[in-house]
Amino acid sequence: MSSRTSGQVHIIGSGLLGTSIGLGLTNLGVDVSLEDSSPAVLSLAKDFGAGRTLNAADEVALVIVCVPPDVAAETISSAIKRFPQAVVTDVASVKSSILSEVTASGAELSHYVGSHPMAGREKGGALSGRPDLFVGRPWVITVEKNTSAQSVNVVEQLALDLGATPIRMTAQEHDHAVALISHAPQVISSLLAARLSGADDSDLALAGQGVRDTTRIAASDPKLWLQILSANATELLPVLRDFETDLSSVIHSLEQVDSAGSLAKLGKALEAGNLGISRLPGKHGSRNTSYASIVVMIDDKPGELARLLNEIGSAGLNIEDLKLDHATGAQVGLVELSVLPAIEAKLLETLSSNGWRLAG
Repeated sequence: MSSRTSGQVHIIGSGLLGTSIGLGLTNLGVDVSLEDSSPAVLSLAKDFGAGRTLNAADEVALVIVCVPPDVAAETISSAIKRFPQAVVTDVASVKSSILSEVTASGAELSHYVGSHPMAGREKGGALSGRPDLFVGRPWVITVEKNTSAQSVNVVEQLALDLGATPIRMTAQEHDHAVALISHAPQVISSLLAARLSGADDSDLALAGQGVRDTTRIAASDPKLWLQILSANATELLPVLRDFETDLSSVIHSLEQVDSAGSLAKLGKALEAGNLGISRLPGKHGSRNTSYASIVVMIDDKPGELARLLNEIGSAGLNIEDLKLDHATGAQVGLVELSVLPAIEAKLLETLSSNGWRLAG
């Protein structure tokens, strides 16, 4: 595959995002150089094949700043001065405060374009880097009044090269959006997971997929999230206050569960959740698609999941989504398959004829 990105790319910061970008670009034949404040981290990213050492004679066309939010503005301002001919972008999770700091530094802004790929993993670092991390994910590109159209195009080509979908927003629009869809979920997930720390082992033994789904992102790096949340506090606080109001209403309904109207209020809260989840974009950006769900029991041994999916594919059937859970106290896995209702009967017939066990 040929790349849209031309010229040398220099990545500052060789953690999860920096290494993943480097891997993705080098796979396309782009010349990538790396820089990191930690020699050990830099060496690891280079060993992974994410790029090479920057040389004094290099002519850098694009700089990508992949450092934590608390040092992003300083690093961006420095990069603008070090590489005056290059387009400079960053991948920080907050945009407005960083843009304000870079502007205040007096750095030339004509070649700077803030951006944020909406992708990541619970575990950071170069060891977690993946060249396909951004495939199918939105990549926000912040466009302000004085943003150069040519510079924006360079960053959009970068996003497309890595399989992402570029979305243009202002810095303020970005921060408002991520407060709701990223930052508030992180806080709520972490608070819920914190309730588990003092729980009895006998209670935790009953944990199913529900609690795992709602606490998954609580495993994220607390140090990084402290920076993100504090930098976007202005946009995050109204979201959390609305959540506080909703939670107080649910608590009040349960405290007065025998009073007239209490169950109706509780029901409305649950129905509002149904409405909200229905608005989330699904496969290929579609909404409100109703899928049939089939749960298959598979033995917990090598090759079983692959065999299941291969037999479904051989029957010419398409799976829209898949979730895997492990049964407590048994050496089996529970595979929940989501398919279009039109093929549900044929899938059930295929599974039955191949001897698969269905749950429920």
